[in-house]
Amino acid sequence: MLRRVSTYIRQRGLLDKDKPVLVALSGGADSVGLLDVLLRAGYKCVAAHCNFHLRGEESNRDEAFVRELCKEMSVELEVAEFDTHAYAHTLHISIEMAARELRYKWFDEVGRNHGCQAVAVAHHQNDQAETILLNLRRGTGLRGLAGMRPISPNPMVKEGLPIVRPLLCTTRDYIEHYLRDKRGLEWVTDSTNSDTTISRNAIREQLKSYSKAEIEHMAQTAEYVQGYIDILDGKDTREAGVARLYESLRECGFAEIDKIYDALQKGEGGKVFTSKTHQAIIKKGKLCVTLVS
Repeated sequence: MLRRVSTYIRQRGLLDKDKPVLVALSGGADSVGLLDVLLRAGYKCVAAHCNFHLRGEESNRDEAFVRELCKEMSVELEVAEFDTHAYAHTLHISIEMAARELRYKWFDEVGRNHGCQAVAVAHHQNDQAETILLNLRRGTGLRGLAGMRPISPNPMVKEGLPIVRPLLCTTRDYIEHYLRDKRGLEWVTDSTNSDTTISRNAIREQLKSYSKAEIEHMAQTAEYVQGYIDILDGKDTREAGVARLYESLRECGFAEIDKIYDALQKGEGGKVFTSKTHQAIIKKGKLCVTLVS
């Protein structure tokens, strides 16, 4: 987990270690895993917790858990308490939208006060799959199929601190395995996650029947679509490069196009990749592909 996330951060240029990062910490497994991994990877972290007072005593339980966790980890913590219902009523918006606006505006404020380089949130590959399916149900174009980017602007603050997603390289099951079996860390569970009248929760329940590989494939597809969008926009990004390579190799059946792309960028001569039908080897900075008899 530590190696995977560290590599992902480096390849995507999400963070550097000379400035702190603000970690959005709900107390759930995903955010606890994010904080723990970033600390172990050597990043200076400041935690931020929002108490929206939407779940009665459970909201206060989450806050108490986060306070104790940060005390144990020696992490500075900022906590905000919001009257989410009043905010939603004043602006005539949904509770979900109100909570989103409140947290992203506050994250930017707190992050700037602490001199942070970015706000790290704990979205992972299951969240990516949920986002894509949710967009499909609503009707979407190419950008909706691209899901969430590893780094994106703050949706509520123009020219705010960037939002980074270091866990988009892993699944929810793996995060829980890491916390429970590798680190012995606890987390809290939001009881409203079981309410399948909420569209995202209904999709989350549906995804429980998907295998880990299927979730990973959906997340990989989102990355390819991000690359196609960058190509259309004339951007020379890593995602665009991976998408071009995928198109040139898609009939060869290679499983991890991004690893082939990274090896090419590093000039790793002699490195070999295989599929059921083809073999590829890097020679003199080029990829030579042959059919396996």
